[in-house]
Amino acid sequence: MNQHENHSAGTEARRTVPSHAWSPREEARQEQLLRYLGAVAAVAAKHTAAEHVAAGHAQAPAPRIQQEQARQETGGPLGQQPSQPEAGPGALLVRDVMDVPAVSVRDDLPCRDIARLLEREHLGAVPVVDADDRVVGVVSESDLLAKVAFEASGRRPGHIGRLRGHRLHEKARAEAAADLMTSPAITVLPGATVAEAAWLAALSRLKRIPVTDHGGRLVGVVRRNALLQSLIRDDEEIRKEIEAKMHAFCSPAERGTVTVTVRDGVVDLTGRMSQAAAARLVAEAEDIDDVVEVSNHLTVV
Repeated sequence: MNQHENHSAGTEARRTVPSHAWSPREEARQEQLLRYLGAVAAVAAKHTAAEHVAAGHAQAPAPRIQQEQARQETGGPLGQQPSQPEAGPGALLVRDVMDVPAVSVRDDLPCRDIARLLEREHLGAVPVVDADDRVVGVVSESDLLAKVAFEASGRRPGHIGRLRGHRLHEKARAEAAADLMTSPAITVLPGATVAEAAWLAALSRLKRIPVTDHGGRLVGVVRRNALLQSLIRDDEEIRKEIEAKMHAFCSPAERGTVTVTVRDGVVDLTGRMSQAAAARLVAEAEDIDDVVEVSNHLTVV
């Protein structure tokens, strides 16, 4: 092996070996993250399907998050949102997991006081509200750092990156939240599903999303961690749901022969069933959002 090949092999090895020893919980954390990503991907797929339906039906309603994004992008009146479809029965909603009350700052709060509040509340960002408590933006620790760094450098916008430099220059001159914040804010409604909010958090790369009513007034904040924990259900809950589904189409004799076990989202089915019942049970289990895989060891009778 020559020097170049040896260097390439060493580089590849470093990519595959963790830079630090994994903790005993690291494998479980990785599995949890994969399941979370799977749940978000499932929501994204549903939205893609909804877009295709809407393309063929002019009157088809847009999903809640799409409507919310359209409002943000167009800057339309906060109180004039389209009617929204109801969430499915049993769906966990943002209002069920959001933090209330939500920490916020007024748009006229001085930058120095914003820094003190972020430090005191141990937050990286907070919603900015106007006199009517409507969310008008978000101010973050990054905004404050950009202001300080630009002030210290004394730079001014040049030919390269003129627009970005101009925005940094504006932040450097900011005296209050209204001048420093990022606007418009990405928000979510309390009636949106947890899965939809998780999809929005993934798209926008936000750790905390302000929750507003139809008038744009702040009613809470939902954390990405809370969304993650809500999306990834306990294995025991998945097992109970599958067994509950069996009651709808399996005879008591068939149910008595079937064993359902779940580990890290992987469902294992063993026992004896008719071909039709076995096919339906596998399909029902695979249709549960938080199921990673179904191992079918059923014997058809």
